[in-house]
Amino acid sequence: MQQAADVVATRHRMILEAARHTGSVSVDTLAETLGVTPQTIRKDLNVLARRSMLSRVHGGAVVTSGVGNLRYAERRLVAAETKDAIGAAAAALVPDGSSLFLTIGSTTEAIARHLTGHRELMVITNNLNVVEILADCPGIEVIAAGGRVRPGDRAVIGALAMDFIRSFRVDYALIGASAIESDGTFLDFDVDEVRVSQTIIAQARKVILTLDSSKLGRPAPVRIGGLGDIDYLVSDDMNDDLRAACDAAKVTMVHVAGE
Repeated sequence: MQQAADVVATRHRMILEAARHTGSVSVDTLAETLGVTPQTIRKDLNVLARRSMLSRVHGGAVVTSGVGNLRYAERRLVAAETKDAIGAAAAALVPDGSSLFLTIGSTTEAIARHLTGHRELMVITNNLNVVEILADCPGIEVIAAGGRVRPGDRAVIGALAMDFIRSFRVDYALIGASAIESDGTFLDFDVDEVRVSQTIIAQARKVILTLDSSKLGRPAPVRIGGLGDIDYLVSDDMNDDLRAACDAAKVTMVHVAGE
């Protein structure tokens, strides 16, 4: 009995180490790495979630709580290849000659990298990392929002940024979120960040929400909006309930291959 308990404890420790290293873990990868069945890994993740050591998401788990997000450097590592694919698909929805908002987040930075070949774009952003990616691209005019810069992710947030954003009316807003529920409610962790995102949504003719499947069912406390606020959802995988909700709301889902 004690030997079996030691084996489980060792496996739990290895799962937590893997999650803390990359920010998230998947059932299939853990099963292959640790040489156990996916069912065993699911039980392990459920135990760790009940102990508030991980948060369960579709297909795996993430290191987060319901009130605090991962550090930005860690978020950049989570599902990096998937975010790149999502960025490519979202950028493909934006025609040359468009005006657009790009919000903060690692996925929107992936979008920016795939916009570098576009022409005659006006890009307004509160993300200084996006400014750095696009500032020297020919044919792209970059306009940076003014306001308080948040350390860590170089996001410009607060009342000044919101007032600045209200000066524009653009063709597209490309936004991210930290979590999405099965009914299409999408959420984040920081109230100031959410208020800026809501302002951006209000000033755009079309809204494209981008997020990877690790965000599905993840707990986050602040509501950004719902399916009625967006026109496109670009992701690698979503459950049947969310797909049905998108169909009912006439939201176009763009599916990309995950990692």
